[in-house]
Amino acid sequence: MRVLLVSEGKHELEGALETIVERLRNGDELEFVRERVAGGTVRRVHTKGRRYFKRMISWLKHAAEHRFEALIFVIDEDGDESRTAQARDAQEEQRWNVPRAFGVAIRKFDAWMLADEQALTATLGFTVERQRNPEIIPDPKQVCASLLDQSRNTLRQREMYAVVAQETNLTLLEERCPRGFRPFAERVRAMQLEGAA
Repeated sequence: MRVLLVSEGKHELEGALETIVERLRNGDELEFVRERVAGGTVRRVHTKGRRYFKRMISWLKHAAEHRFEALIFVIDEDGDESRTAQARDAQEEQRWNVPRAFGVAIRKFDAWMLADEQALTATLGFTVERQRNPEIIPDPKQVCASLLDQSRNTLRQREMYAVVAQETNLTLLEERCPRGFRPFAERVRAMQLEGAA
């Protein structure tokens, strides 16, 4: 299945988000094409709605026009609580019949990397204590960077995320990130892909 994977940056797009989606789809053979939200390859759709809703709809139309079999789109909330409603509205958009999963990470995608201390421990090579509620940490990217600095391994932060995404208990991630990850995970699992196993 050819899947358009759209997100904001390298930490998501260099393995971590892809790994999470593959695990949520539990064995579907997925071929990803990665793009940044602000990528120049998509033409804006003129429609009513807020800024990110318009971007989501533009990517949905792009996915339909380029015959992608699904669209995965994840952005950070970044303190703008309206983004969750915009993602919900885009999820329900009926103009293009492309299976899709729109997600908004609360507050940032990096928070998803902090949900499972056992995955962090296995990745970083030292005992990592349970982090406080990931969705309320003001700067989860900095917390991840600090943990990586304490490690003796030579991973870059985006590589750390890819490994943590493989190791993380997804049920625990849903429990600890209920506002952002849980609805996204439900949407990914619910996508009806033609020919999927």
